[in-house]
Amino acid sequence: MAAEPQPQALTRKPLLLNKVEGSQEVVNMAAIVPKEDGVISVSEDRTVRVWLKRDSGQYWPSIYHAMPSPCSCMSFNPETRRLSIGLDNGTISEFILSEDYNKMTLVKSYQAHQSRVIMILFVLEMEWVLSTGQDKHFTWHCSESGQRLGGYRTSAGACGLQFDVETRHVFVGDHSGQVTILKLEQESCSLVTTFKGHTGGVTALCWDPIQRVLFSGSSDHSIIMWDIGGRKGTAIELQGHNDKVQSLSYAHHTRQLISCGADGGIVVWNMDVERQETPEWLDSDSCQKCDQPFFWNFKQMWDSKKIGLRQHHCRKCGKAVCGKCSSKRSSIPLMGFEFEVRVCDSCHESITDEERAPTATFHDSKHNIVHVHFDATRGWLLTSGTDKVIKLWDMTPVVS
Repeated sequence: MAAEPQPQALTRKPLLLNKVEGSQEVVNMAAIVPKEDGVISVSEDRTVRVWLKRDSGQYWPSIYHAMPSPCSCMSFNPETRRLSIGLDNGTISEFILSEDYNKMTLVKSYQAHQSRVIMILFVLEMEWVLSTGQDKHFTWHCSESGQRLGGYRTSAGACGLQFDVETRHVFVGDHSGQVTILKLEQESCSLVTTFKGHTGGVTALCWDPIQRVLFSGSSDHSIIMWDIGGRKGTAIELQGHNDKVQSLSYAHHTRQLISCGADGGIVVWNMDVERQETPEWLDSDSCQKCDQPFFWNFKQMWDSKKIGLRQHHCRKCGKAVCGKCSSKRSSIPLMGFEFEVRVCDSCHESITDEERAPTATFHDSKHNIVHVHFDATRGWLLTSGTDKVIKLWDMTPVVS
């Protein structure tokens, strides 16, 4: 019997352009400076740094600023050069960077949370600063006055935060695995709905305002694509990581999702294909293929004088099956399964080689990635990791 097809490796790998080293602790977040050979980073070592590329080809700090508390997150708006920094003590501090990126001037600071700030978004159109914290609160402030406009208590500490300018909907993902959708007004918010599909906490969110699709990454190693604007209620799973997904970015012009995780994997997903929802797992007291009883079905075990078997599920049809009737494995990329998963024997026979063709490409970054930033104009990807290193990648061979 021929070996099972495996997800294909990249034929043209992302090119590592540069490493930016020098931080004393984890770089929690970083961003590529548009139209400049520069990077802005915030670190657990309390520093904010702006790195500019020198004639030597290396990046050296043009700004080195120490904050009073570890820097947990940031949001940079290139149009206004406004840099919002979240701190471990719950404070958000806002700076304006000079045109030559050699100076940063403090504009204001405000106590947004009672504990560590997890995520920040600056919304220029509304002059709002949105944030989440370990205090289980989502808040938003006026970026002009610094005044708190409102807040909402989430069910757990929130890690994911996205905002849709057109509808003023905010998406908040938390450690319980839930995504909460709120409608924001100038000084009030209302709960729209909640999504729950992950078995682990939500660790990252990414919003595509054009297709109106929300992506959520989780500590359960999976990504879920929530189709909000099209086929309402459709939720498609993507399985391509071996550890928790920690950051997501979306390339709108090519409809490709970039996911990175604690496994060091950079996965580029082709979202310009017709994907299929994974089926609901069916309940049964016996195998839905051979009718052998499962181990809790004492009556059928006694009546048939057979030993009960362990229950499994086919990832393609969702039927409850025994190990003997699901002895095969297969990738099912259009269902999001880029790795081989359990399928029943009849489904295995029906899957064609064309259906096994990968819809994602894989690359090992060789560091535990905590955050990514993608510059679509140059095709550059920035990854920051727990190894205190920032890496810049040329993704044009992959995202093109």
